[in-house]
Amino acid sequence: MERNDPGVPRFANGLEKKLPPVRGRLTPNAPLGHMTWFGVGGPAEVLFKPADKQDLIDFIKNCPREIEVTVLGVASNLIIRDGGIPGVVIRMGKEFSEIKASVYHIEAGAAALDLNVALVARKNAIAGLEFLSGIPGSIGGALRMNAGAYGCETKDVLVTAEVLFHDGTVRHMTSPEMGMRYRHNDLPASVIFLAATLKGSAGDGAAIEGRMADIKTKRAETQPIKSKTGGSTFANPEGAKAWQLIDGAGSRGLKIGGAEMSQMHANFMLNTGNATAADLERLGEEVRQRVYAKSKIMLEWEIRRVGIPLATDKDILNWMKRERS
Repeated sequence: MERNDPGVPRFANGLEKKLPPVRGRLTPNAPLGHMTWFGVGGPAEVLFKPADKQDLIDFIKNCPREIEVTVLGVASNLIIRDGGIPGVVIRMGKEFSEIKASVYHIEAGAAALDLNVALVARKNAIAGLEFLSGIPGSIGGALRMNAGAYGCETKDVLVTAEVLFHDGTVRHMTSPEMGMRYRHNDLPASVIFLAATLKGSAGDGAAIEGRMADIKTKRAETQPIKSKTGGSTFANPEGAKAWQLIDGAGSRGLKIGGAEMSQMHANFMLNTGNATAADLERLGEEVRQRVYAKSKIMLEWEIRRVGIPLATDKDILNWMKRERS
């Protein structure tokens, strides 16, 4: 559907007039679905693309507190609900994607792709960051959810993260200070990650390249990486594997509308071509209930869900209310 199609959700105009002046770009009713790996979702009430770090800091410092702010990374592990995202959505561009290498360290902006960080580390013979090549996201997202793969997590290699707070202050914080643990940190949702310094060790370029090649092969053999997916749908419960629980509950290949749990990897959700965000979320909730009925374990979403459903999606509205209570 085109933006002027009456079927496309739209917010009332006017929010941009309440926002502080910026040097970047403010776009009302900006479509977002095409930015996500699932390819679904409604618009941003206002999309803000900051010109640089100072532009972002000034905006956060002066933005009225009652206006909701959401940061959008590469949206590889994200469902944007069909009604869109109210308030301001911040999309950090190439100005936040610089990557620098020094002696066994990498400095990377929040918008830098995890794969690109791993490639720069390989080029500079810095070992220990190969796992990032298996994570389809950005450094900001890796910090937010302590992303990990192949036996290593972001917290294991983090020196400091540059963090912007809602009052405009910027702090450099360590993993313990942020309370990083499995797929989580203790910082409020309102903070914005600007950059990170990661540590590695002296390595051999050929050996590093070999480990990255192994990771690429394993991903291709076990994950539906050529499909519209969001990576792991649910976090692994302590002492268990989410995919095994899903499989044991008979949910491998389960479909709702255009959404399907992958036949290749039971913990991967797919948009088979015409799914809505509501299809995906309903499928996830159905899987959670089936797993709970079978094993008495309630899976926790690893995929982040943001925004509001359409007014007709009463069940999703009810789930949101229960999560907030």
